[in-house]
Amino acid sequence: MSRNLPSTVDVAIVGAGAAGLGAADALKDSGLSVIVLEARDRLGGRAHTIVPAPGIVFDLGCGWLHSADENSFVGIAQQLGIEIDTTHPPWSEESFGDVFPPRERAEFIMALNAFYNRTERAAQRSRDAAASTCLDPDNPWNPMINAVSTYVNGAELDRISVKDSEAYHDTGINWRVRRGYGALIAAYGRPCPIALNTRVWRIDHSGRRIRIETSKGTLSAAQAIVTVPTNLIANESIRFHPELPAKVDAAAGLPLGVDDKVMLALDDPESVFPKDGSLRGATMRTKMGTYHLRPFGQPCIEGFFGGSFARELEDAGDEAFAAQAIDEIVALLGSDYRSKLKPLAESRWARDPFALGAYSHALPGHAGARATLAAPVDNRLFFAGEATSPNFFSTAHGARDSGERAARKAMDAARLPKR
Repeated sequence: MSRNLPSTVDVAIVGAGAAGLGAADALKDSGLSVIVLEARDRLGGRAHTIVPAPGIVFDLGCGWLHSADENSFVGIAQQLGIEIDTTHPPWSEESFGDVFPPRERAEFIMALNAFYNRTERAAQRSRDAAASTCLDPDNPWNPMINAVSTYVNGAELDRISVKDSEAYHDTGINWRVRRGYGALIAAYGRPCPIALNTRVWRIDHSGRRIRIETSKGTLSAAQAIVTVPTNLIANESIRFHPELPAKVDAAAGLPLGVDDKVMLALDDPESVFPKDGSLRGATMRTKMGTYHLRPFGQPCIEGFFGGSFARELEDAGDEAFAAQAIDEIVALLGSDYRSKLKPLAESRWARDPFALGAYSHALPGHAGARATLAAPVDNRLFFAGEATSPNFFSTAHGARDSGERAARKAMDAARLPKR
């Protein structure tokens, strides 16, 4: 799959995540020569499936096909003969465990829906605001509503633009891939021309052709499609010449939040938990995890942490997520469960040098940054990635679709008369 670095191509794509692979796939029959430059030793970017123990599949990154009835990866999975699981997601209100009593659960759902109604109204105003301004200051469920934001956005509500949040499109249909979403995306990208272990340092677009400097040498391209995460543009891990301050500023307004997962092996699971159950307590805390019990019926529990708490646990070192998850589960279910749980694997996306986070959110006042980041430069430098998607940001299919759109713009530009 991995190719040598060519000296010249028509289109160079930076990044082999869902966006870069979507661009490469769209260009496959264009007649243009293409290479995808990927810093990692694998495909998929923030989609990565591992098997930490026999019979257990774990998506370290994206795991759900959100808005599945409009998700382009559903059709791709069908074309590749990869099975889609349509089991109802465990985070729905009817799936909460007994540790969240029905009366309190109903109160929480009512408070959460009232909050969403206020954010919808706030988004219709001319001026943007932080989503935290839509909290009812007297509502006792505010910490848990903030916890939901850390799962959904990777950040607390004071860092979330209401206009951007309301632009997200969600059909409410969420499916999974039994083999793993990361495995699906890797299979999708396998036919693409890719140079792995090739880190891009600098993109010089000052001349007639674009000069791309990498860890494996320099290549020349007529066009380039940049699909790297916003944090790498904002901190100028990749430098542009001439500089592109509008792109850097837009990326800084669209930082990646932090979301991480942990997988725990579970002894004697069938006598303890139902398949695809959920565990969440009425803890009145923002710093808390949420738990998927026996995903696909596997003998394990998958924990999910977000926001500043996830960053704290990353900073605490290896197995900090596992220790926190086990402590929380024991607090909810009793001390007998401590001996039933064993750490298997965990993600640390904020410490991944090629991501520095999970997925993007717009800071208050920066809802327009997605369009700014997505805009082409001189009809030969194009930008894609989940952060450039106007309605499906923070998703793998939003990233893939943005790559396809950028590729089509590149093909249209290639047909224009040369100056």
